[in-house]
Amino acid sequence: MQKIAIITDSGCDLSQETIKENNIHVLPFRIIYSDREFLDKVTISEEKVYEDLANGIIPTTSLPDLQYTENIIEKLKNEGYTHAVVVTVSSNLSGTFNSIQLLCEEHPELTYHFFDTKTLGFPVGAMALEVAKLIKEKASFKEIVDKLPSIKENVSAYVTFNTLEFLKRGGRIGKVAGTVGEILHLKPIISSDDEGQLYPFCKVRGRKKSISKLKEILNSYLNEGKCRVWVLNGAALEEARAFFEEIKNYHNISKISFETIGAAMGVHTGPGAIGLCIKKEY
Repeated sequence: MQKIAIITDSGCDLSQETIKENNIHVLPFRIIYSDREFLDKVTISEEKVYEDLANGIIPTTSLPDLQYTENIIEKLKNEGYTHAVVVTVSSNLSGTFNSIQLLCEEHPELTYHFFDTKTLGFPVGAMALEVAKLIKEKASFKEIVDKLPSIKENVSAYVTFNTLEFLKRGGRIGKVAGTVGEILHLKPIISSDDEGQLYPFCKVRGRKKSISKLKEILNSYLNEGKCRVWVLNGAALEEARAFFEEIKNYHNISKISFETIGAAMGVHTGPGAIGLCIKKEY
């Protein structure tokens, strides 16, 4: 009999409560300061990281801790798991996909499927939640693996930043590099393309117009049918809450939640990011 685990990395931006409720096994990215190192969501919180960023103390991020990952795999084996679906942030933005695959191959007692989401942040979490749901529904390993491409196809995210400076510092600027937002006060709405690279979905002038554009994007989905929606907040609590209140009763939203952009992603978005994750249900 199959016992299936879902493994993801802390770039998924799921809350600890959601992780626990859905029995999701999370590999923490390392948050690295000049004199110390922490494990995302384990030994440091997003609140602390955002506070540091606001004060000009800017850490870097690195691959999930190998020993921590090894411990999780050993735990799964000891608990009788036979299969694992591993869902990670884009391999074009992080080496996590390759490093986890290499480590898991040293533990052939489990059967693995490694899925490169070609995205990052909460969309990874949304996909992990779909896998967790299928596991709860007693879907087989093959059924889950076969559904992953369509799950990915139905999940998208759009984020507006206060500044692109943190993306530049972290080397995650990708196709956004040509954006002249810092000079002309343009606020690009950033998404990820089919190859897992960040790109400017569109550009608008000023913060208010960028928030309005997020509403337009959401409505373009809702006009086609029902959607599950998450509002994403990266240390922009007041604005993000106001945005949430404005859209929460839109027609065709099946469910809406308010989420935090976690520490590992926050290092690259910086304070002030607001976004949407949308899962089509049509």
